Amino acid sequence: MNISQQISTTPFLDQKPGTSGLRKAVTVFQQPHYLENFIQSIFDSLEDLRFQTLVLGGDGRYYNRQAIQIILKMAAANGVGRIKVGQGGILSTPATSCIIRKYQALGGIVLSASHNPGGPDGDFGVKYNISNGGPAPEKVTEAIYARSKVIDRYQILEAPDVDLETLGESRMGDMVIEVIDSVEDYEKLMESLFDFDRIRQLLTSGNFRMCMDTLHAVAGPYAHAIFEQRLGAPAGTVRSGIPLEDFGGGHPDPNLVYAHELVDILYGENAPDFGAASDGDGDRNMILGRKFFVTPSDSLAVLAANAKLVPGYSSGLAGVARSMPTSEAVDRVAAQIGIECYETPTGWKFFGNLLDAGKATLCGEESFGTGSNHVREKDGLWAVLFWLNILAVRQQSVEQIVREHWKTYGRNYYSRHDYEGVDTEQANTLMENLRSLVPTLKGKQFGNYQVEYSDDFSYTDPIDGSISNKQGIRIGFTDGSRIVVRLSGTGTQGATLRIYLENYESDPAKHDLDTQQALASLITLADQIGQIRNSIGREQPTVIT
Repeated sequence: MNISQQISTTPFLDQKPGTSGLRKAVTVFQQPHYLENFIQSIFDSLEDLRFQTLVLGGDGRYYNRQAIQIILKMAAANGVGRIKVGQGGILSTPATSCIIRKYQALGGIVLSASHNPGGPDGDFGVKYNISNGGPAPEKVTEAIYARSKVIDRYQILEAPDVDLETLGESRMGDMVIEVIDSVEDYEKLMESLFDFDRIRQLLTSGNFRMCMDTLHAVAGPYAHAIFEQRLGAPAGTVRSGIPLEDFGGGHPDPNLVYAHELVDILYGENAPDFGAASDGDGDRNMILGRKFFVTPSDSLAVLAANAKLVPGYSSGLAGVARSMPTSEAVDRVAAQIGIECYETPTGWKFFGNLLDAGKATLCGEESFGTGSNHVREKDGLWAVLFWLNILAVRQQSVEQIVREHWKTYGRNYYSRHDYEGVDTEQANTLMENLRSLVPTLKGKQFGNYQVEYSDDFSYTDPIDGSISNKQGIRIGFTDGSRIVVRLSGTGTQGATLRIYLENYESDPAKHDLDTQQALASLITLADQIGQIRNSIGREQPTVIT
C-alpha cells in the first residue's frame, strides 16, 4: 500500500541555485530534509503537474541512486503523471535535454555537479531543465529559491524502491515510471546530424586511430555504444568507460591538468591521430590531435568554419554565440561568412533564447563546452562526432586543419588562469577594487597596450529583454587583446577567480609561439592592473588552460 505523507520541515537558507543548479558537498545534501526541501520547492514552483511527464537521471556519482528513489516517491506524491528515468539512474545532461525535447516533457531533473569531484567527500548537484530541454532561466530558479526560503512541508509517498535496472514501465501510486535505455534516443539524434557511414569508414580504415577518455563518468556508456559498437572503432578506443560513484578517484574535468592520462597518450610515442575527453555529466569536451591541443575557443571557431561539411549543418548557420570570456576566434569566422555573433554571459541558459528564436545555430564556452540547436545543453560527444565528421571529409590531421584555420583567420592566443579555493572575502574585495578602476582605464597606455574599452559586462537578452549585470570585468586593447576577470559560480569551496587572457596575431610567421610566452606581457599587465597576487596571496594559478 502506497501512502502519501506530508512531512513538516523548516527552510535551509543556502538553496540558491547557481548557473547550473544547486551544487553542494554530498554531506550537505545528505542532511535530513535537505534534498527533499529543494525538490519540493521545484515542484511547488511549477504549474499543474498532473498528467505531465518529467525526465530524471544523473551522472552516476555518489548519492545519485538514493536521490533518484527519493525524487520518484516525491513526484508520485505531488501528482506527476509519468517519469522517464535513465536505466541505472544514468542520463547524460545532453541526453536528458534530447529526451525532454523528443517527448515534449514538462521538464527534467538532472542530478550532477558536472566536472566537480564525486564520492562520499565530493560534490552533488540538482538542476531543473525546462520544456525546451535547457537549464531553467533565472525567473524559474528565482521562484524555486523564493519557495525554498519559506517551505514548511514536503510530500512523499511511502513506497518500496524502484528497480532501475529493468527497462519498462511500472507504477508508483498513480504515476507511471518508465525506465528507458539511457543511450538510444541520443544515439538516434546523433545519427540524424552526422555522416555515420563516413565516420565509420574513417574509424575502420586502419589509417586512423582515436582515443576517447570518459574519465569514469557518465559519457562512458554513450561512447562505447556509439564509437565502438555503432561506428566500428576497435575495443579499447574508449578509456575509463565505466561510470563510477567517485569517478575512479579522479576529477572528471576534461582539461590538460585533470585529463593528463589522455594528454600523455596523445603526446607520447606512437600517439593516436585524435583524442577526446568528456566530463562528469557528458556535456564538456576536450579535443586533441597528435601532440596538439585545440583550445575550446579555437574548436568552436573551426566547427563554425567547417559546418557545411556536416549533414546536419550543410545549409549553413543562422548565427553563432559565445560566452563573454571565450576568445573572439569565432567572431572572425562569423564576420567572414556574414552571420551574427552574439556575446553572452557565462552559463548555458543564456544561449537558450537565441537557439529557440533561430538566431544562433552553434554556441560555445571557453570552459570546454560546445553545442548547437540540436539540444539546449552543451554536448561533449556531439563535439567529438562533429570533429570526426570534419576529419573524415577533409582527410587532414587535427593540426593541419587548425593551422590552416589560423592562416585564414589569424590566431587568437588564449589562456585561462584559475585560482581555486580563494578566500571569498579577498576575492570579492579584488573584484570591487577592479570595478572602481574600470571607468578610469579607457585611453590609458600600459607599455605597448592602449585600453580601447573597459567595463563590467552587462547583457541585455535580445529576445526577452532581460538584463544580467556584473558578469565580469572586460579590459580591451586597441590591438585586439583582452583581459577578462570574473568569479566562477560552479565551485563549492571558497571562490574561484578566473583570469582570461587573449592576444590576436595575424602574422602566420608568429603562429608557433608557446601560448604562455605569447601572452607573457599580458599576464604581467593583468597582475599589475588587478593586483591579483597581492590581493589573494597566491604566486601561481591552481590551473592554467
